[in-house]
Amino acid sequence: MKIKTKLVHRAVLMSLIAAAAAAQAQTAKPTVPAAPVQAAETPAQRDARMAWWREARFGMFIHWGLYAVPGGEWNGRKDLAEWFMDETGIARADYEKFAAQFNPTKYDPDEWVRIAKDAGMKYIVITSKHHEGFAMWDTKGTDYNIAKRTPYGKGVLKPLAEAARRAGLHFGTYYSIMDWHDPSQSPSQPGKHYNPTKMDPAKKRAYIEEMKTELAELVRETHTEVLWFDGEWMDWWTNEDGRELYTFLRKLDPNLIINNRVGNSRAGSLAGMDKGEGVGDFGTPEQNIPARGFGPGVYWETCMTLNDHWGYNKYDDHWKSTEVVVRNLVDIASKGGNYLLNVGPEASGVIPAPAVARLRDIGGWLKVNGESIYGTGPTPFAGDHGGYSTSEKNDDGKPKWIPKWDWRATSKKGKVYVHLFEWPDKTFHVDAGDVQAKSAYLLADAKHAPLKFTQNGKTLDVQLPEKALDPIDTVLVIETKD
Repeated sequence: MKIKTKLVHRAVLMSLIAAAAAAQAQTAKPTVPAAPVQAAETPAQRDARMAWWREARFGMFIHWGLYAVPGGEWNGRKDLAEWFMDETGIARADYEKFAAQFNPTKYDPDEWVRIAKDAGMKYIVITSKHHEGFAMWDTKGTDYNIAKRTPYGKGVLKPLAEAARRAGLHFGTYYSIMDWHDPSQSPSQPGKHYNPTKMDPAKKRAYIEEMKTELAELVRETHTEVLWFDGEWMDWWTNEDGRELYTFLRKLDPNLIINNRVGNSRAGSLAGMDKGEGVGDFGTPEQNIPARGFGPGVYWETCMTLNDHWGYNKYDDHWKSTEVVVRNLVDIASKGGNYLLNVGPEASGVIPAPAVARLRDIGGWLKVNGESIYGTGPTPFAGDHGGYSTSEKNDDGKPKWIPKWDWRATSKKGKVYVHLFEWPDKTFHVDAGDVQAKSAYLLADAKHAPLKFTQNGKTLDVQLPEKALDPIDTVLVIETKD
């Protein structure tokens, strides 16, 4: 994964793929899409399988691998991280030498879990193997792994999975379909480590079998509850490959949750996942929050960095503020999504201190206001909190969504939580929801002193104190008659 440069990579890859597809269009035979894997499940069964994940709302993403050794620096550059191998064009043999320097003697899985739990996170997803192809557990699929190639001499995934479960957190693993180290993915040009458009069919079959060996280990040995795929945009990886892999994994563990990047992201529709389009259980917007979320029946999770890189970069001090993270979390929950927030540990095994401090502050807000996030549904109020820019474009060249940070709402049976980012003048007023109030109070008020309100049809006015109880987000609770 990557931020701005990853988007450039994807744009270049898409153009190469499009050109290859156009060249083959004259001879390609039409194919009949396979029946969606999700069709084997009833909506109720799928909802039950997804229940813990949906209710969790907030998780920790961890990007950790050999790229942590140089710490973002190489030959005068200071902007590198998890795409180090590709961006520098370093020879595979030279990149492999980082393994001899990877010795995370300060790695403490219980400490990592404590940091996540103190932040109010309910699950952890860690990179088992990123695009660099280096496995972070002792796999039989390849000897290019942490147990065989490093002084550390053992895997780091199972201890983290066990620590997470001891603390009551759920555990998931990231796995890249693209592998720059594997010889099957021959370079498309000098200085590159992969070919986005081609793979020899025999090599592809062997590579998929190796993937199955590794993924089966993650399911059986770490008992991973989520498999979070990435690197799926290669032209040689198809939606049919994704369906095969999805079916294989769900047979190993029927309760397993798998993201939509198991299929080719160009071929599947996130908004149509509930109709069987694409493959996987949940969508994965990256580094952005969808303007309006998605329709009923679509599970989704925004993944986002805490600073400007996924992997460790010792020069990157551009940390998101507590205010930004909390409001992102609320915005996402108000649209029915999850928030997977990333940290990039140092090669020593230490999560950077500024990240820990920021997460602790976020956890402080959730200790008071977690009821308004965990297990909640989307807002019951109509209307957008923002609009599309007439001048700014997003990375797809479309008008950029500019959010308005006034307020948001989440909901549970019998309660609506209004998150007040801007403190209204004496009264909170809303006239766009079918909410019948019976009482109101501020969640941060330990006494839950009742607030006066008046209601006329869909119009609701709640009288507020002069000052907010929290400058970031004061939560107004409206108890309802339903």
